[in-house]
Amino acid sequence: MASVSTSREHHLCFHVMEGPYSICRLGPNDPVPDWALASEFFSINHTPHELSIVCSADYLPPTVPAEHDWACLQIEGPISFELSGVLDACLRPLARAGICIFAVSTFDTDYILVKTDCLEQAKVALRNAGHEI
Repeated sequence: MASVSTSREHHLCFHVMEGPYSICRLGPNDPVPDWALASEFFSINHTPHELSIVCSADYLPPTVPAEHDWACLQIEGPISFELSGVLDACLRPLARAGICIFAVSTFDTDYILVKTDCLEQAKVALRNAGHEI
């Protein structure tokens, strides 16, 4: 049986990706637009209620309603599926600092998006929690 880690045991390394990023919501029956696939980093999530897209703001057409000016922090991975508390280890310090986030998970790692005007504050909060940027 694999050991389970708590959030206090996680020392995470973050990489700030080139941005800014935008997050948009399309209808659940809308097709995935070509512009969404052009960004080096993009995330597409489809549910019965929506089609959410995260991509570089450079590729988002100005007519698409979206939340703009997000910075992206990549957690160095890969992260084992057997670890617990990884997101808690980084989201708790951000929450304590009053920083809103949008999280994206992949097979290998997690990405935390924060508003660009909160990026420096997020870095401080993460460093103070023992993480590396």
